[in-house]
Amino acid sequence: MPRWHTPPTCHPSLAQLVLIACLASPAVYAAPRWEHPVEKMPAVSANAVEEAAPATAAPAAAPWIWGPDLNRTYRLAKMFPGGARKAVLVASCDNRMTLFVNGREIGTSADWERPVSIDITKDLEKGDNELAAVVANDGGPGGFSCRLVLTGADGGMTVVQSDATWNAADPATPQNKAAVQIVAKAGEGPWGQVLAGTPAKLGAGPTFNVPDGFAVERLFVVPKDQLGSWVCLTSDPQGRLYASDQGGGGLARITPAPLDGSGPTIVEKVPAPITGAQGLLWAFDSLYVVCNGGTGSGLYRVTDTDGDGMPDSIKTLRRFEGGGEHGPHNVLLSPDGKKLVVICGNHTKVPFTIKNVTEPQTMGGMRPNQRRVELPEDGASRLPANWDEDQIVRRMWDANGHAAGVLAPGGYVVSTDPDGQAWEIWTAGYRNPYDMAFNADGELFVYDADMEWDFGSPWYRPTRVNHASSGSELGWRSGSGKWPHSFPDSLPALVDIGPGSPVGAAFGYGTKFPAKYQKALYICDWTFGTMYAIHLEPQGSTYKGVKEEFLSRTPLPLTDLTVGKDGALYFAVGGRGGQSELYRVVYQGSEATTASDHRQSGGAAERAARHALEAFHRKADDPAAAVAAALPQLSSPDRFIRYAARVALEHQPIESWQDKALAVQDPCGLIEAAIAVSHQGEQTASPAVLAALDGIDAAKLDKSAQNDLVRAYQLALIRLGNPPAEAKARIASRLQPLFPSGDYELDRALSGLLVAVRAPGIVTKLVSLLAAPSASAAATNLAPREEDLQRLIQRNGGYGNAVRATLEKRSDLLQVHYAYVLRTVNERDAWTLGDRKGYYEWFGRAREWNGGNSFRKFLDNIERESMEGLPDSDKVALQGLRTKYVPPPLPKPEGPGRQWTTAAVVESATNGLADGTRDFERGARTFAAARCVVCHRYGNDGGSTGPDLTQAGGRFQVKDLVEAICEPSKVVSDQYKASIVQTADGRVLTGRIVSESPASVTIVTDPEDATKFVDLKRADIEEILPAPESLMPKGLLDQLNEAEVLDLIAYTLSRGNRNDPRFKR
Repeated sequence: MPRWHTPPTCHPSLAQLVLIACLASPAVYAAPRWEHPVEKMPAVSANAVEEAAPATAAPAAAPWIWGPDLNRTYRLAKMFPGGARKAVLVASCDNRMTLFVNGREIGTSADWERPVSIDITKDLEKGDNELAAVVANDGGPGGFSCRLVLTGADGGMTVVQSDATWNAADPATPQNKAAVQIVAKAGEGPWGQVLAGTPAKLGAGPTFNVPDGFAVERLFVVPKDQLGSWVCLTSDPQGRLYASDQGGGGLARITPAPLDGSGPTIVEKVPAPITGAQGLLWAFDSLYVVCNGGTGSGLYRVTDTDGDGMPDSIKTLRRFEGGGEHGPHNVLLSPDGKKLVVICGNHTKVPFTIKNVTEPQTMGGMRPNQRRVELPEDGASRLPANWDEDQIVRRMWDANGHAAGVLAPGGYVVSTDPDGQAWEIWTAGYRNPYDMAFNADGELFVYDADMEWDFGSPWYRPTRVNHASSGSELGWRSGSGKWPHSFPDSLPALVDIGPGSPVGAAFGYGTKFPAKYQKALYICDWTFGTMYAIHLEPQGSTYKGVKEEFLSRTPLPLTDLTVGKDGALYFAVGGRGGQSELYRVVYQGSEATTASDHRQSGGAAERAARHALEAFHRKADDPAAAVAAALPQLSSPDRFIRYAARVALEHQPIESWQDKALAVQDPCGLIEAAIAVSHQGEQTASPAVLAALDGIDAAKLDKSAQNDLVRAYQLALIRLGNPPAEAKARIASRLQPLFPSGDYELDRALSGLLVAVRAPGIVTKLVSLLAAPSASAAATNLAPREEDLQRLIQRNGGYGNAVRATLEKRSDLLQVHYAYVLRTVNERDAWTLGDRKGYYEWFGRAREWNGGNSFRKFLDNIERESMEGLPDSDKVALQGLRTKYVPPPLPKPEGPGRQWTTAAVVESATNGLADGTRDFERGARTFAAARCVVCHRYGNDGGSTGPDLTQAGGRFQVKDLVEAICEPSKVVSDQYKASIVQTADGRVLTGRIVSESPASVTIVTDPEDATKFVDLKRADIEEILPAPESLMPKGLLDQLNEAEVLDLIAYTLSRGNRNDPRFKR
């Protein structure tokens, strides 16, 4: 490759001369190179009032578009005029996009929640220009939205945005164009107003907030068209840094400017043809690269084969199955310097084949057999590999489809040798941890992501730092299945951070900072532009984390950080195709910066005890020695030691320890023993495990131990199978007196277990707890301190608005959980009519609360699933107990109308429903204007007094549907027939009977309001007669014109599919 040197002020002709000179010496390789002077950045003390960034105008509403089939990849394109003085593009795609202007790639993204913002001025040409996006959907909802703002020479602005005027084509045949579909209006779907939260361009509000004595320097502004957008950093023994683009920009090597500013920062392009890295490590005289896209997901070793000092040759060590934002991420060197340690998100399969001897649990309940697996020769796991979902109550997938079907182990950390031959899982149960770090004690810490769509739900878990001890299971499960931190088969967070997007993490070892900051763990949040310093304090065999905001700015899309050989802390900003820059933090204060002892003296003995147990986190050569070491520690007051002891037991042959474990006398130790046997024993062990747990006096335990006991019962039922009815009755009788306890975590666990064993009266008890606010009604699980949330809200308008809204109308977390577990009780005799009424009334109140993008849909799914398994007649009856559907203000028909008959409509439809003739949007509008939406559910909207029409297209031909509308009394389903009830006191009631028993009758009297019902005693009824007419009125079409009628018929038959052939493209 030729060599050239172009400092920022270099004239193009000079660059060409240098290029020609280099071509004359083909035997010498030197990478493309850039230089940049050091820029001192303005900074204020982190204790000062933070400066606000200039306000940015909210983008105009841009709808979400796609090609005709959401499951296909498309090239979406739009022509627009040139001549703009400035052109800035903002775009988002669910799931993946690559953006082009005039055929040149300008950016990529794989996360719709973080829109890319790109200045494309230099990419414009005179005359017409083309903006294109190659978009792909990985399942679930899909959409592309963008807004291009063109500023003319006179300052006037023109907006080009995604809309119906774009075209779609297969990327392989872009000349074959088709119309796009509008999949959602701006603000609809799971995406909200995501473009409105796009960060302002870099440079707005440049002042950094840092502790006293610290300063920030900008070293390099990354030329995006040549080096991309940097998302990971590492350093080598010579003090140089390596960086990688998230997309196709490849690797760069950086020689930082001297700290005294006597020279520039030098950046060189690395010749090795590898890109898309999210992890870099210099070790064993090689650059190890974890790719997540680009070259292909996997671990690679890059070496210098020609001796010029620049890595150039690539060797694939292991391919990973799974990529994108939840694929494999960073790689570190183990504390002993012998292994590579790789961290992976929850969409990454483990890097070796695990054979299922028995199938994993998918939804929940009691297994028919114990979970069993077999590991290959090149694979091992420090946590027992028969991990499972372990849900006592049937779980729900995310209501918007994210990670549906993704099972344990979720995200994980795995180690391997320098050649990538043998692999061992170290810790698992994470959502999407991007980075990790080892402290000086050799302990691993993992920075894990939240799921912001879960805001308002009891299963939301904030971003957090975990002490990832050997064999640890952190309990991420998809959808509503995330384990509470209190479960004894998991471990708690070191520190909860709050909403955000975790990226880089590193300890400050080697920095020339005051001792406190040398020992700190630094973690970066991309979304809210904050770098935290986490200060560790020993706490038994683990630590407590104290969070400090170390560095922030608005905006500051942090991506990664690393400590330089010169003692500075380097960090990059960018990602998602955004503009990247490289900075460093230096200390210029008066405190001493000499190297300190980074080890923690406190807790050394406790950590040594835990490490001794962790040595048995594999099958021991002498299982008896492992059992002898572990059994006494099941009763340790240290949760991490108890956990390590139990995992050590589970790795040994169960016949060597089951009976001894279940004979432990200490209640807490016995609970751990029961969990171990439940995890590894055969189902024949169920009676012994339940008997051991039954022998524990729950009333004498504190709340934490009671919670452990309840979880142990759950696991015994989940793993060892459905016990006899008398065993479940004993569990109910022993634990029901504890409920409710007033403890949030314990009441969550108790309610799930008591529902699972069908404790007598549990439905009525839980429904009564839905009637008044619980102790959690004023609480939030978004972060430990609400004042932290208020600061974050100011730093990112888009994400901050979701946090603000959730706090303003916060949900009652415990009540959401109670409604969630009650949905699984589908037996008719478990509910009274009063219970049902109280349950469905609760949903009306709950829908007033705010939450993440999945919150309202979770409520809808809870309500829907509560009716599963019931006869249709019962479902109809229950509709009358649900909260009245209140439609939004209805549009007025366009008209002019006429008196429509079945024959007239069918005649118009004969040719009027031909392919490509109808208007989807007007059909949807007319469905509301004709008041259909008031009584009938269609998709996720509508009332409930009439039949659900979502699947009408599968049941009706055109004539049948028209006849049902124009002649509603001609054929009426038994479920919806009206009756006339005459009472002994002379009243006559007309309506739909929704519930009957030998003693009473319930009748809904308002066809538009299922909550208006009358309960009558049988003894007070003289006669019940069938009503001659349907409750559905005649003449609903008479206010509509012909186009409206035909669009309404097409819309109803389409099942809500915009791509139905009847609609115009």
